[in-house]
Amino acid sequence: MAKILVLYDTQSGNTKAMAEAVAEGARSQPGADVTVKHVDEADSSDLFEHDGIAVGSPTWCGGLSWKLKKFFDESTCVWGKVEDKVGCAFSTSGGLGGGSEMTCLSILSVLMNYGMLVFGVTEYSAPGVTAHYGAVAVQKPGAEELAACRILGAKLVTHVKRIQGG
Repeated sequence: MAKILVLYDTQSGNTKAMAEAVAEGARSQPGADVTVKHVDEADSSDLFEHDGIAVGSPTWCGGLSWKLKKFFDESTCVWGKVEDKVGCAFSTSGGLGGGSEMTCLSILSVLMNYGMLVFGVTEYSAPGVTAHYGAVAVQKPGAEELAACRILGAKLVTHVKRIQGG
């Protein structure tokens, strides 16, 4: 069983919509047990108890939200104990060039510091819509961006199962 956590922060609901699509993609894979949590509902044990973690954030000055930063800053009790878990990122921004990919990279950097394995997606969900650093959307995600989220969630399960030897 691949235990997946989709952890997110949101202001407008846009990142929440992406979180739900990531979870949908993960659930489409056999043997996935998926939990979706807003960062306000999560604690450090969630990182330890799950095999794969997708983290989503609205873009704040090109980085992850202060709530997610605080969550990871205060979860150092699991630092070094979550090595080889698999992580990925997704983000929304207020406008084109607003920093969504930078936000994904900041999330991936945090996950790598915890010892997690991270990945990008090579497939396109539509012409010109990629998730190389994670799924991204400008403001409200459309069908193509939500499709990228579903691909991201499905890939997360696939990679977790590879690590588990299945």
